[in-house]
Amino acid sequence: MEFLELLINALIAGILLGGFFAALSIGLSICFGLLDAVNIAHPTLIVGAAFCTFLLNDLLGIDPIVAGLILTPVFFLLGMGIYSLYYQFFERQSAEALRGLAFFFGLLFIAEVVMIMIFGVDHRLVNAPYIGESFTAIVTGMTFSIPYRLLAAFVIAGLMTLGISYYLNSSYFGRATSAVHQDMMALSLMGADPVMIKRIAFALGLATCGLAGALMIIVIPIEPAVGRFFIGNVFAIVVLGGLGSIPGTLVGALILGIAESLVSTFFGPSWAPAVSFGILLGVLAFKPTGLFGTGDTR
Repeated sequence: MEFLELLINALIAGILLGGFFAALSIGLSICFGLLDAVNIAHPTLIVGAAFCTFLLNDLLGIDPIVAGLILTPVFFLLGMGIYSLYYQFFERQSAEALRGLAFFFGLLFIAEVVMIMIFGVDHRLVNAPYIGESFTAIVTGMTFSIPYRLLAAFVIAGLMTLGISYYLNSSYFGRATSAVHQDMMALSLMGADPVMIKRIAFALGLATCGLAGALMIIVIPIEPAVGRFFIGNVFAIVVLGGLGSIPGTLVGALILGIAESLVSTFFGPSWAPAVSFGILLGVLAFKPTGLFGTGDTR
């Protein structure tokens, strides 16, 4: 009975953790999966949004989730600017592979240094009624607990996934975004501007940092370098789900979240990353395009 209780609680925690991972990964699924922009700075920009959430919560008393919604258009505009620089200096000159990666590495370090200069290296938290609280239920003598902060991350990640997936699948812009990586010339002949489409799509991916940052500071304390701990997770999730597949990103996040929770519960947290990446390699061995990939094996 005790083992079963522990197992079910670990599964619940894993599903909720997977929702949190999905919130961190959805934007990268657009930037990397659809646009082939290896934005390794994505988790660090999420940390930047988390610090902005902290300021809005600490100075103005705004709820973290509301703060994340406020920051979403701000990060959309930031994404427009970042892609404009990336295109002008790298993609336009067909140097987006290695030197483009160096651009995002530089962005990562610059963002970290700026946050350290402004906020220092202390951990920051936000205040909200649901942080630190849990829903507890007793069923047949077993106690189950659901932390509200992880539940909020799971619900919002699900809504983000459904909304972005529906938009990309049902709109002309979404279809153009899917086509822009495959054949920019054909898209130009149809009267579309591939550069503008990629700029808006990249900005859409970065806009998710607003809500993702709010969820990050709800779930864990933050400091400027914490984004580095999630770089491996978010890229693994995007590849595992299938490059460019938004629903696949959510499924991949849930798989890794459950795997990390189970391994951490029964074998210790030090084994969790190895098992998660073992799952990734195992899936890619049988399906190189990922779970929901459509033939792109970049």
